[in-house]
Amino acid sequence: MSAPKIKRLAAFASGGSGGNPAGVMLSRELPSPPEMQTIATEVGYSETAFAASQGDTWRVRYFAPQMEVPFCGHATIALGAALAMAHGDETYPLQLNDTEITVRGWRDGPHYRAALNSPPTRSGPAEPGLVEDALALFGYTRDDLDQRIPPALTHAGADHLLIALRDRAALAAMAYEQPRGKRLMQRAGLITVNLVHAENDRVFHARNPFAAGGVYEDPATGAAAAAFAGYLRDLRWPHGGNFTITQGADMGAPSAIEVRLDNIEGTSVEVSGSVRTITP
Repeated sequence: MSAPKIKRLAAFASGGSGGNPAGVMLSRELPSPPEMQTIATEVGYSETAFAASQGDTWRVRYFAPQMEVPFCGHATIALGAALAMAHGDETYPLQLNDTEITVRGWRDGPHYRAALNSPPTRSGPAEPGLVEDALALFGYTRDDLDQRIPPALTHAGADHLLIALRDRAALAAMAYEQPRGKRLMQRAGLITVNLVHAENDRVFHARNPFAAGGVYEDPATGAAAAAFAGYLRDLRWPHGGNFTITQGADMGAPSAIEVRLDNIEGTSVEVSGSVRTITP
């Protein structure tokens, strides 16, 4: 019997283009961790999701080219679309390494959409030394920070350093040395650094270096979006129950992430977006 094929899908696509590519493998049993790591490295996307049916639940693991990650939002959105393609429009329970979540996939005209309910969220102040190191990595200073959204450690299934910038131009100019960034992220136990700019209370722009996983930058990052949503809620930000994150425009892959949340601290948030098939 031939090995299951890898679906190549772009999550959080905008207008039928852009989005963040992810690999998705649906199989009866998960390959071994070394096999999954090899496949993810060969696929070359920032993450590949591996899912195996276990009764009413799908067992899911995520691998970047250089590491396993506990949770990946855009690969989960791609997985939701892949499950809808294979098994129909519905909500699918997922068992991750550390928690349980759900993803809903459905056909939306010529494309598919998916919505995940994230792991629980939490946030806290970032240690000043870590903030200084991160600012130096990207060539920013404290004058570049948006004081309304202080630097923080955010979590929704994975750990991210959140840095909010006052000016959109500063975000557009983001650049860093990837090996240096990898050392910083690994030392601090971070999956990504989430750089954001608030256009207004409910529209944000983001860039997401992922050097820890061997990727310079992701064009759309659902896990970081969920963690950011939890932080905004903790700050009592006037989100109105939903907001949009645009990402990837500065790297030529425009992406749109929709977030819905309540005002109960620590609870799951919904992250959704469109999914397009990548032509082989």
